[in-house]
Amino acid sequence: MSTGSTKSLLEVRVRSVTFEAEDILRFELVDTAGGSLPAFEAGAHIDVHVDSGFVRQYSLCGDPSDTSSYHIAVLNEPAGRGGSRALHERVRPGDVLSISEPRNFFRLSSSARQHLLLAGGIGVTPMMAMVEELEARDAKWQMHYCTRSAEKTAFRDRLAPLVASGKVTVHHDGGDPANGLDIASLLAQANPDVHVYYCGPAGFMTAVADSAAHWPASSVHCEYFTAPEETNQAPSPNTSFEVEISSTGDVIQVPAEKSIVAVLRENGHYVDTSCEDGYCGTCLTPYVDGEPEHRDSVLDDEDRRRYVLICCARSKTPRLVLDM
Repeated sequence: MSTGSTKSLLEVRVRSVTFEAEDILRFELVDTAGGSLPAFEAGAHIDVHVDSGFVRQYSLCGDPSDTSSYHIAVLNEPAGRGGSRALHERVRPGDVLSISEPRNFFRLSSSARQHLLLAGGIGVTPMMAMVEELEARDAKWQMHYCTRSAEKTAFRDRLAPLVASGKVTVHHDGGDPANGLDIASLLAQANPDVHVYYCGPAGFMTAVADSAAHWPASSVHCEYFTAPEETNQAPSPNTSFEVEISSTGDVIQVPAEKSIVAVLRENGHYVDTSCEDGYCGTCLTPYVDGEPEHRDSVLDDEDRRRYVLICCARSKTPRLVLDM
């Protein structure tokens, strides 16, 4: 996994740009030297560095067994922060982009007997790699894919055989979720053999989270593309603490009104960030001492024993030692 300090980037060439659905383009990326790209598991995403300093995260939607290229599908969001618009309007075949190595906070369970994939709109992208991996495993799985209309449904040709076989069900709601998948009924009965995976826009994520609230937490997995909607659980009040850089021994005070990232930058430490809300993982940093107060929506319990997202985390201990 990458650290919160300067990261090594990969240079890739855009081999093709393909229309997938209304406002959705798929970009095929290959190594500029013609070699293989780093291996990845289903659910992984990459940072894409775009002109004007944008860093955006996109899930890999190709076959994890094929590292000759990466595939990302990008929804053009005119009201977004500009990254998707830049890719749609300015990136063409032959262009060279800088990307991070893949990282994964949305892994398939190796112990689940069955897998239930729930995709809303562009949230289908990580599911496409999951489908490839589950098929290769000969695992038991089912996917429900919720979109507004057929015209806005990506990967229709690729999914057609799986729709015909009954493994994938596509739901068109015409813009009214009440006319689409009945998520509450689907998840009404918790099944100890099933793991649930979901990804999509904010309203879809809230609907699934609410409907799966009675399921075991270890059986429900998700990935956010935007900051999660507010919950009733408020974080602890901010207090000041120290961060220490393990490689140099530098100790820096983090006041209550500033983030770790902001203070590091003020003291000359470069940190890649994108969302700065704790859902993208760009600022993932190992820590070696102290106890973080995690405020992200990305890391699981195992990750939190080793890593912290320094854009939003605080510290429960007077000092937090970062492996930078």
